[in-house]
Amino acid sequence: MDFTRIKSIRTFIIAGIGCVSIYAWRRFIAGGRCYSQARLDGKTVIITGSNTGIGKETARELAKRGAKVILACRNVSKAQAAADDIRRSTSNDKVVVCQLDLSSLASIRNFAERVTNEEERLDVLVNNAGSSQTPRTETIDGFEMIIGTNHFGHFLLTNLLLDLLKKSSPSRIVTVSSDAYLWANRGIRFDDIHLKQNFTGFFAYGQSKLANILFTNELSKRLKGTGVTANVVHPGAILTELDRYAYNSMPLAFVTLPLLRFCMWFFGKTVVQGAQTSVYCAVEESIATTSGVYFKDCAPTKLKDFAQDEKAAKRLWDLSAQAVGLQ
Repeated sequence: MDFTRIKSIRTFIIAGIGCVSIYAWRRFIAGGRCYSQARLDGKTVIITGSNTGIGKETARELAKRGAKVILACRNVSKAQAAADDIRRSTSNDKVVVCQLDLSSLASIRNFAERVTNEEERLDVLVNNAGSSQTPRTETIDGFEMIIGTNHFGHFLLTNLLLDLLKKSSPSRIVTVSSDAYLWANRGIRFDDIHLKQNFTGFFAYGQSKLANILFTNELSKRLKGTGVTANVVHPGAILTELDRYAYNSMPLAFVTLPLLRFCMWFFGKTVVQGAQTSVYCAVEESIATTSGVYFKDCAPTKLKDFAQDEKAAKRLWDLSAQAVGLQ
């Protein structure tokens, strides 16, 4: 009996089973996919933070559908490189770059003024840009950086573009949140929303994602009857450039970050997979009138009770409007 040959066959079978199992697992965690074939010819889309990650892949998919896509990004040179890549891969030359720094209220106002002056319509606004766990820093306007970028910046931007969105109705607002809102399960710290007293990166990020949800809930109520919908999405666990901040906030980052990246590779989605729910909410015909809903894997998902608190949503809206000087 050739034991060496039997051992080789057994090794081959085990390796084959392992490969098939990993492939099946990766297919499983890919989650939902947008199957809509809807075209966006003649329509205009704005995507914040679209020079990389799921924002870039969302931009690429909407450009494939014929839309004029405005990459609203802080780093213009990186955005230009992303725009060039998207134009090449989609054969759509209507992919343009416009500078936007969501950590600066002045930059947001300048961007919104430029868009309203130059664009005749706005059909989809994707609030995608985000900041993750950093050491506590502040925006130039004095906001804690994470909530300042993720919530206050998008709050002002959305409100400044509402007239154009209403004019272009039916139109859609898609805001990228995250299941990380669960990290803020005690709610928004209204007495210290900028976390001057007790800052942790994980809570700061979770609070900002909860703020995205509460903002969308209140916004959807205010938009009833306008033809503009507002929904919020969880893209899934994705390893993007957000982890670059982790070096400054994680203990022994040189050890823990590679481990985190491996876990994200094994349990997380690719950026293309992560963009699917944003694309779905931007184009899917069956949800054209759906508003105020949290989507996960291209399907409505129930939120925890604290993320559906109407009083908290109204309080956050009033606080935000005052903070950004919105009349």
